[in-house]
Amino acid sequence: MRGEPLDAETIVSATEEVLRRHGPEKTTVLDVARLLGVSHGSVYRHFPSKAALREAVIRRWLDRGREDLATAVRASGPTAPDRLRGLLTAMFAAKWAKAREDPELFATFRVLAAEHSSVSSAHVASLLAQIRAIVVDGITGGDFAAGEPDVIARAVFDATSRFHDPMHAAEWRSPEIEREAEGVISLILDGLRAR
Repeated sequence: MRGEPLDAETIVSATEEVLRRHGPEKTTVLDVARLLGVSHGSVYRHFPSKAALREAVIRRWLDRGREDLATAVRASGPTAPDRLRGLLTAMFAAKWAKAREDPELFATFRVLAAEHSSVSSAHVASLLAQIRAIVVDGITGGDFAAGEPDVIARAVFDATSRFHDPMHAAEWRSPEIEREAEGVISLILDGLRAR
């Protein structure tokens, strides 16, 4: 049995490891407990369900990339069009890298996204808020035509779904994906431009 105290972060780390070994469909709370050398009840004291445990893993996984997106936006240029291009480009590249470099956790993310989990919903809300903030700056600064920022942000998000929605992950292996994404971003920016 485990000698040191068990905390949520330790459980999340162990779950991440088990998910990488077995994938989201075959991973059980019992597998996580075995790896930690505790009873499954000890895991349930921290997480009420398997779904809550998976969500904690994906929340941490997504949070790791949040600062990278903010950095990409800051580094992409002073204008709203530059920042929107930077955000979208970084957002797509991050999803593509996660799918390629960590396929097991990406598979878990796909399952949660399909279930419309609170983590998936919060992730989408965060991305929409980032897009909206840039749109507001663009409208205020005269770079973008006037419009309703929430509607515009949602339209940009939806128009680019092929490049960030996990349901399209198989398409991301195309050698043309970067060129196609750039074409859509350019079209969006042209459409938003103040005339």
